[in-house]
Amino acid sequence: MKCLFRTAMCLAFLAWHPTAQAVLKIKITQGVAGALPIAIAPFDPPGSQPTVDIAAIVAADLESSGGFVPMPRADMPSQPHGFSEINFVDWRRVGMDNLVVGTLRPGIETDYQVEFWLVDVYKGTQLLAYKVPAKAAQLRLVAHQISDAIYEKLTGVKGAFATRIAYVTVQQRSGRSKIYGLQVADIDGENVQTLLTSPQPLMSPAWSPDGRRLAYVSFEGRSSTIYVQDLGSGHRDKVAAETGINSAPAWSPDGRRLALTLSRDGDPEIYVLTLASRQLRRITNDPAIDTEPSWSPDGTRLAFTSDRGGGPQIYEVSVSGGHPRRLTHKGNYNARPRYSSDGKLLAIVHGDGGSYRIGTYDMETERLAILTNTRLDESPSFAPNDSMIIYTTVGPQGTELAATSIDGRVKQRLALLRGEVREPAWGPFRY
Repeated sequence: MKCLFRTAMCLAFLAWHPTAQAVLKIKITQGVAGALPIAIAPFDPPGSQPTVDIAAIVAADLESSGGFVPMPRADMPSQPHGFSEINFVDWRRVGMDNLVVGTLRPGIETDYQVEFWLVDVYKGTQLLAYKVPAKAAQLRLVAHQISDAIYEKLTGVKGAFATRIAYVTVQQRSGRSKIYGLQVADIDGENVQTLLTSPQPLMSPAWSPDGRRLAYVSFEGRSSTIYVQDLGSGHRDKVAAETGINSAPAWSPDGRRLALTLSRDGDPEIYVLTLASRQLRRITNDPAIDTEPSWSPDGTRLAFTSDRGGGPQIYEVSVSGGHPRRLTHKGNYNARPRYSSDGKLLAIVHGDGGSYRIGTYDMETERLAILTNTRLDESPSFAPNDSMIIYTTVGPQGTELAATSIDGRVKQRLALLRGEVREPAWGPFRY
């Protein structure tokens, strides 16, 4: 399993496609006892043929969080479309706490107008009410935004259903050849975009803070190169193609710099690249392997993986340089650090006794919490609201995506219909 650490070190056919056939499907494998009951009535009148079933998307979003149990439509006492149509007595009889009702109607200045209400059934009052104009192509995004608003109102935590994930797919071709794809999708696996395909490996996608660009490593030409690609236009820039290793890009919080691993001066070290000037500054200086940098949210520190102590462990260093301090001590393998948005936790891969699991390291208490119970887990990435961590694990078809809540109580699997999926990166908030 040391390949997890070394892969970042050991580091054509190219195309940009707006859509792809490889779709992720979510399966909730573990939820929370005592999850809140909620009903989301259909937004469309009976007999209509909606382009997007907004209520079904909202129900799936809330269920995927593990904190809600949506009522099946067949069990609903009625299917109201507005606040005035709700018979509160009926909904109280079925023990429903909260109800979402809404409409999807043709718009005046745009394709549609979406209106919804979140209702407290027992108090008979509305908790939220919004009207949202939307184009037809925006309806799935609007549905995720409705889920975000409901989730935040009922939990006090900002929702992340309207965010996206980036990941690498691997498809087996004839013989031993493989085709690699860099893809972006909504967190429910829909709206897939393939940014790049190549017969050579693609690695380490990393989102810019504004969500408009991805940095990644490509081995086209059979040597590692770091690119930054614009998601809107597909245009990409080559930003690091030094002799030797070019790997593990990570964006600074201001989006102006990349931390990365280069071996241009011999052994792999952490550098910071200013994108506008292409100026490089070396941060670490040790004969060991230093890799997998991650920026602290305030932009003053870098966490990284190093084997300078004899095996992979997590260290932290000032962006201005200086002597790194070792953070992890438990276990013989700790790697791939990623800061939470508040800087209080690091998501890491923890290895001990032959198993490699996802854990969190508390920066204040120095406590390590293990969140997963599978044996070969890799590549953790926080949701922007810090509620979940996405990662890779081994499934029936090979490597697939999984997610866990930061307390380990909620777990999901996100499997491709065919092929493998690797190296997930959870994108920032979109609004």
